[in-house]
Amino acid sequence: MSRTRTALLAAMALVAGATGTAYAVAPDGVGAAAVPCTVDYQVQNQWSTGFTAAVTVTNLGAAKSSWSLKWSYAGNQRVTSGWNAKVTQSGSNVTAANESYNGTLATGGSASFGFQGTYSGSNAIPATFTLDGVTCNVDGGGGPTDPTDPTDPTDPGDRVNNPYSGAKVYVNPEWSANAAAEPGGSRIANQPTGVWLDRIAAINGANGKMGLRAHLDEALRQKGSGELVIQLVIYNLPGRDCSALASNGELGPTEIGRYKTEYIDPIAAILADDKYSSLRIVTTVEIDSLPNLVTNTGSRATATPECDVMKANGNYVKGVGYALNKLGDAGNVYNYVDAGHHGWIGWDDNFGPSADVFHDAATAEGATPADVHGFITNTANYSALKENNFSVGQTVAGKSVRESKWVDWNRYVDELGFAQAFRNELVSTGFDTNIGMLIDTSRNGWGGTARPAGPGATTSVDTYVDGGRYDRRIHIGNWCNQAGAGLGERPKAAPESGIDAYVWMKPPGESDGASKAIPNDEGKGFDRMCDPTYTGTPRNGHNLTGALPDAPVSGHWFSAQFQELMKNAYPPLP
Repeated sequence: MSRTRTALLAAMALVAGATGTAYAVAPDGVGAAAVPCTVDYQVQNQWSTGFTAAVTVTNLGAAKSSWSLKWSYAGNQRVTSGWNAKVTQSGSNVTAANESYNGTLATGGSASFGFQGTYSGSNAIPATFTLDGVTCNVDGGGGPTDPTDPTDPTDPGDRVNNPYSGAKVYVNPEWSANAAAEPGGSRIANQPTGVWLDRIAAINGANGKMGLRAHLDEALRQKGSGELVIQLVIYNLPGRDCSALASNGELGPTEIGRYKTEYIDPIAAILADDKYSSLRIVTTVEIDSLPNLVTNTGSRATATPECDVMKANGNYVKGVGYALNKLGDAGNVYNYVDAGHHGWIGWDDNFGPSADVFHDAATAEGATPADVHGFITNTANYSALKENNFSVGQTVAGKSVRESKWVDWNRYVDELGFAQAFRNELVSTGFDTNIGMLIDTSRNGWGGTARPAGPGATTSVDTYVDGGRYDRRIHIGNWCNQAGAGLGERPKAAPESGIDAYVWMKPPGESDGASKAIPNDEGKGFDRMCDPTYTGTPRNGHNLTGALPDAPVSGHWFSAQFQELMKNAYPPLP
């Protein structure tokens, strides 16, 4: 069924009203052996508003264990359903990825799939097909950075280097209303915060709250004629938050299938809607997941059986990889993977291994490092942005600052230094040199009357560090509704080298977890780290938790915390 190059080009020009079959296949003759892959695209049935098509892709290069075929329509064709491949569309760009049962493509092997679509006007055959970034039906193909390939996901024209530069950021009207209703809250009610998709029901909206489409529609309204970023938190892994209970999720440890088909796939389909193609969509992918595989497994004192299960079954790595792959298909989506914080990953035995795990996830389930635009640190945490009164290079009373009880041999004492250093580590594992970092500053200001004006007394290294540190937590392992915390730096684009933005990904005033057991239909358990009377675990040195009393279930509005955050804000509120 092969054709000459002239016949191939003629087939590309077919329009609606034509009947029968159209082909985009390898040319005969000289050079055919150099074609890396071929695509046979057949319009099987066509009527006034729709059509069905059958596609066969043949791999003539090295054998593959998974594959992704991409093309772009010149007209207004829209794919509505597919079979034998996961077929998605963003604007004019279509991606067909293998199913679990047909991912293997040997050299010379083929895979076939079909789909149904709609159109009006013309229904021209796509001009270019790429298999894993390599152009098919062309002698020699084209590399994955071929600037002429309109379906190339690594084309630098698809995304800007820093999505926050020159853009407004979405203000969630639901959070804004809660903030404005608080005494003094109008001072910050116009700040942008993250939209948390923390269960399947949140996609369409639950308990009277806005769903994803409602937020995206509101983002278009706020956008006007300029650029706008909307921030989404992707947060529903199977066995979520294996080292905690307050933020446990609805999916059990083995429910990776539901995570893919009922959670990620619907989100990806909505984000791929051409209606939203003018938005810059930032996704924060699965906070508090991958770091747990490093710090809370095996023989460590901080290990939990639940984290050992998630490491053994691989569903954190698979889930994150799947999310990166699917969400990254849309050219206006910017994936940022959660990277913990300095008080979690900053130690020597956590730093490098964590970067390796992140790279493993970025190459799982069809994802590549190109699907990762950057990383975010300190999400929903309290680590100070900058500690100006001490550093790890100092020696006090004959001891290194690293020997203090607070620093405890960590190489980093604040989030900015950690984020910049960890960015370099991530690049060394294979991530792009242009990745950017986000730092969540929503609750790490630590202002108010307790904020030290300078270093502590030099009597000992502990008095020096404890007297000078801005972070006033009892222990750096405390994470739930911390007493004394304050709003941090306001959201800001490109504040420091390597940092894409300071963000308020965790909406200030939304609880980290309940201080006592509260029945709920969200799968969220009671974690005693949210109980102010609890004396802790190995992860916080068996200290008191420092949590505020009378807190509601995680994600619910906590007025007392919001008031405390405003009171202790740094920079101070006007």
